[in-house]
Amino acid sequence: MASSESLLPVSSQQDPLSDSRCDSIPESRKRRPIKVHLAVYSGFLLIALYVTLIITHGGSSPKNDVNDDTTVESRARLAGVSEKNNEHIWKLSNDLKGEAFAWNNTVLSWQRTAFHFQPEKNWMNDPNGPLFYKGWYHFFYQYNPNAAVWGDIVWGHAVSKDLIHWLYLPFAMVPDQWYDANGVWTGSATFLDDGSIVMLYTGSTDKFEQVQNLAYPEDPKDPLLLKWTKYSGNPVLVAPPGIGVKDFRDPTTAWKTSDGKWRITIGSKINRTGVSIIYDTTDFKTYEKHDTLLHQVPNTGMWECIDFYPVSKTKDKGLDTSVNGPDVKHIIKASMDDTRIDHYAIGTYHDSNATWVPDNPSIDVGISTGLRYDYGKFYASKTFYDQHKGRRILWGWIGESDSEAADVQKGWSSVQGIPRTVALDTKTGKNLVQWPVKEIESLRLRRKKFHMKVEPGTVVPVDLGPAAQLDIEAEFKIKKDDLEVVFGDDSVEDDKEFSCETSGGATVRGALGPFGFSVLADQSLSEQTPVYFYVTKGKDSKLKTFFCTDTSRSTIANDVVKPVYGSFVPVLKGEKLTMRILVDHSIVEGFGQGGRTCITSRVYPTKAIYGATKLFLFNNAIDATITASFKVWQMNSAFIRPFSADDLGVPSST
Repeated sequence: MASSESLLPVSSQQDPLSDSRCDSIPESRKRRPIKVHLAVYSGFLLIALYVTLIITHGGSSPKNDVNDDTTVESRARLAGVSEKNNEHIWKLSNDLKGEAFAWNNTVLSWQRTAFHFQPEKNWMNDPNGPLFYKGWYHFFYQYNPNAAVWGDIVWGHAVSKDLIHWLYLPFAMVPDQWYDANGVWTGSATFLDDGSIVMLYTGSTDKFEQVQNLAYPEDPKDPLLLKWTKYSGNPVLVAPPGIGVKDFRDPTTAWKTSDGKWRITIGSKINRTGVSIIYDTTDFKTYEKHDTLLHQVPNTGMWECIDFYPVSKTKDKGLDTSVNGPDVKHIIKASMDDTRIDHYAIGTYHDSNATWVPDNPSIDVGISTGLRYDYGKFYASKTFYDQHKGRRILWGWIGESDSEAADVQKGWSSVQGIPRTVALDTKTGKNLVQWPVKEIESLRLRRKKFHMKVEPGTVVPVDLGPAAQLDIEAEFKIKKDDLEVVFGDDSVEDDKEFSCETSGGATVRGALGPFGFSVLADQSLSEQTPVYFYVTKGKDSKLKTFFCTDTSRSTIANDVVKPVYGSFVPVLKGEKLTMRILVDHSIVEGFGQGGRTCITSRVYPTKAIYGATKLFLFNNAIDATITASFKVWQMNSAFIRPFSADDLGVPSST
């Protein structure tokens, strides 16, 4: 039994259209001859600007031959999007003292995942246009073919028979037209009535303006959809009056209206109000803009990657995007460009006037206390209706939490979360539930079952061997006598202020928590990532349960963002506390109470790697004994690889 000491306490975004943006400094280029004194004057001016930049940024030169943060910020602002790295966060961290951590190839190689989708190399971000077609699941994604940092965005493309074992295909679309010269950005697929596909996507033009474009398969008979044709009349939509040309992106999957038209929504902002603009079309080439907005929420900033879809109030099956009716609720999800958080809300859609009304305005889209798909690292998500199995599938981009220099050194950045089914929680009616697709279970190997009683202040090693690739399903029960003591003791004060993010993580002990698992831990627990429940006595003297992940001790590296994630999770009368955890090298996905609350974390151990990875069960509560019943599977690799003729049953030509 390991010591419990390791778990105890240890001593305004700038407007991209602004004239004052810093990316206005010109790069060197050929100039017409000018007078000598003007050349000298310009030379002094450039020297002065260069010195100013050196002073402003501490005089340090970029490490690992990567551009410094100023260059990356300028590139992102020029395009009108939020920053795509964590430099500005970890550089301000109290953990960063002196030089950044000296990563080596042994550690960096271990970070590559075994069963999460990621390209062979380089940068990846938003999921695009997922669909099922002629026996194949298709996944498109934002990809930089030239570097492990954001930029030069094309559409990567992969296919799978089961959403788990992916095969890389050639790029689907590249920036080869004026209307997408600076990037083929995020888009969505729509199936028309005849089964054909149209794809709407945002292009960043040669002037860095955001426009909407139409593309369709060159050969509809091709199950791999290898070649795409861009409509000759692109762009089909430009920013309307009153909308910034860099604030107009990410068209949704279209849905049918009651009068037979197709309807889409696109994200934007008006001053600080996040908005979803509505358009109707009959041919996807010409559009009619509605005077009203689908929805808007003040002080939430730019809405990007909007998603809009129906969920059943009575069944846990998915619905086609065009379904509506009395037994249906509609979800609006928007990715908040200011905070990099995906917020959703549940409400009622009115087809007649193309508006949507939230069930609970106090937790509307983008409000800080509102609902999230995931309380960890999860952004730019996209759902699609899987007509093959009658379910709605959610994809989410899982960015890095380390430094850009480390990403460049390892040669890749970002993964995609395991695809999840998503449905309305029919027991509560107030939240969604998400769960890894059933197909992930095909990777399960050897299983071990455990039943343990864990006393307060105890840490127990779980005998597994290496624990870098795991699927854990667990349920917990608090000893009834301990609950009665806590709730019958008036000296135990109500906990009105607990928060996963601000209450100190897994080392802070309470009467009924924390308890759970420490994953990706080394033998001495000097590196560990606890995933846990924390149960409090609410102000109504009822249980209030939180589901959290603490990455603060996940690595000794200092150039890593290491927050505590989590939120309240509904637990209904008679329910046991349940969690599921997927562990895959540098990513941990946690699902509390059947997926009512989900947390995705990126972690970068330096000691808990390869054969040194361990799993521990802990109970850091002060007063409660916990009984844990759980199953743990070692997980196989998904062996994601390039597509070959053999995958179609066609003999190889070699």
